[in-house]
Amino acid sequence: MTQDLNTLSCQEFQAQLPELIGSSENLAMNPHIQHCARCSSLLSDLKTIAEAARELLPIMEPPETVWKHIESVIRDEQGSRESEGRQE
Repeated sequence: MTQDLNTLSCQEFQAQLPELIGSSENLAMNPHIQHCARCSSLLSDLKTIAEAARELLPIMEPPETVWKHIESVIRDEQGSRESEGRQE
């Protein structure tokens, strides 16, 4: 982004919004958001939508047995590679 964020039009700012959201930047501190009620409202709406989406599909931890199975498969594969290396 080479353009000064204070001089961006709403259209220009919104075109950069996906990149800004993907960054670790605190968008509430963005100069355009601080001076533009329209884009500030848009950002607020996007946050509300993202929160609602997280509630629809909560992140669930897999059962402990999944991790134990993965560890077991990795150990078995490592053991197979080691024994193949000794046979050569």
